[in-house]
Amino acid sequence: MKTFSSLLLAIVIFCSCNINSNKQESSTIDSVESNDWAMLSFIKTDSVNPILSPGNNSFLEPITKQKNFWEEKDVFNPAIVVKDNKVFMLYRAQDKTGKPDGTSRIGLAESLDGIHFTRHAAPVLFPDNDAYKKYEWQGGCEDPRIVEDDKGTYYMTYTAYDGKLARLLVATSTDLTHWKKFGHVFANAFNGKYVDKWSKSGSIVSTYKNGKIIATKINGKYWMYWGDVFIWAATSDDLIHWTPLEMKDGEHAKDSLKSWAVEMSSLQIIVPTRNKKFDSDLVESGPPAMLTDKGILLIYNSKNLRSIGDTTLPEGTYAAAQVLLDKNDPSKILKRLDHYFIKPERPYEITGQVNQVCFLEGLANFNHQWFLYYGTADSKIAVAVRKE
Repeated sequence: MKTFSSLLLAIVIFCSCNINSNKQESSTIDSVESNDWAMLSFIKTDSVNPILSPGNNSFLEPITKQKNFWEEKDVFNPAIVVKDNKVFMLYRAQDKTGKPDGTSRIGLAESLDGIHFTRHAAPVLFPDNDAYKKYEWQGGCEDPRIVEDDKGTYYMTYTAYDGKLARLLVATSTDLTHWKKFGHVFANAFNGKYVDKWSKSGSIVSTYKNGKIIATKINGKYWMYWGDVFIWAATSDDLIHWTPLEMKDGEHAKDSLKSWAVEMSSLQIIVPTRNKKFDSDLVESGPPAMLTDKGILLIYNSKNLRSIGDTTLPEGTYAAAQVLLDKNDPSKILKRLDHYFIKPERPYEITGQVNQVCFLEGLANFNHQWFLYYGTADSKIAVAVRKE
C-alpha cells in the first residue's frame, strides 16, 4: 500500500491535466441513486481483531544465507483463497533488517473458520537468487492478489520493490506453496516501455462462485485494474502477459517532456481521484474485481488529502469505497459510491507503521458469509464480515 510521494507526485501533476472523459462522468454520478449494486453492511469482528499480528517465525534467507525473522516487524495486506473447505491467507510480512523499511515476503496461513489462522513457518514467495532479484531486492515482494483459472492454477499479482521503484509482477502455483515467477506483467507490451515505470496493485476481473475466484474473460480478453495514483486497466490472453490500456490518438494532450511521468499520462484513466472527497489524493485497486449481473464491482482503497479532499477525515486517511463498471466495456464507470464504507476507527487501524489505514485486499465467500480482510496501519491484519 505504501506510497512513495516523490515518485508519484510527477504522475499527479502531469496526469491531472489530461484526464479523459471518465473523470467528468464519475464525478457527476447521482448520489441519490440506489446502492443495491454495492457490497455494504460489513461488520468488523471486534471480538478477535486484529486476527494476525507480527510473529517470530524464521527461515534461512537465500540471498544473505542468514537466519531471518521474516515477519517480526509487520504483517498486512493479505490475499485470500478458499480451498479444501479452508480459508488460505497469503499475506505481506516485513522483517526488521531489510532496507529501506524492512524486506517484504509473502507468508501463508490457513483457517477452518476464516477467523483463527495457523501460519506456515516459512514464506512462500520471496526475493531469491533468480532472474527477478534485481526487481525484488532489497525491498521485497508485496501486496498479493490471487485468482485462479478454470483448470485450478492460481495466479498471483504482486508488487516487487527494489528500494526505489515498484513493479507489478505475476507468479503461478497449483498448491499455494510452490510459486513460479514470470516477471513483469507488462514486459512484452509496447516494447517494454512500462517495465521501468511505477506499477502495482493488479486486480483481475473474476467470477466469485462456490468460494472460488475464477478469472473470467470479457469479449475474449481477461481484464485487470491496476495502479495507485489513478486506477488504470490492462488486458491479457493468458493471465501472464498484460497490455495496459492507452488512450487513443487525440484523447490526451501532447507533451514534449521525455519522462516516465509523461508516458504514464498516455494511459486511459479508468477510476480517477475526486476533489472534496475521501478519495482526493489517490485511488488503488482492492481485492480481485467481481463480475456480477449488474456489472463489474471493484472495491478500491483511497487516500485523503484534507487540503483538496474530505476535511472531516485525518490527513492521509486510507478509507475504502466501491465502483461499478460496465461488464461489456470494463473501461466505463456506471456507478460509484459517494461515501467510503470502511475507514480507520480502532486503535490498531489508527496507529502503526503508517497511521490511519484500512487497506482492503482479500475477499472470500465462505460458510454463507463474506469475509473482507484488510491491513491495519500497515502493521496487522483484520477482518469484517457480511451475511449472504
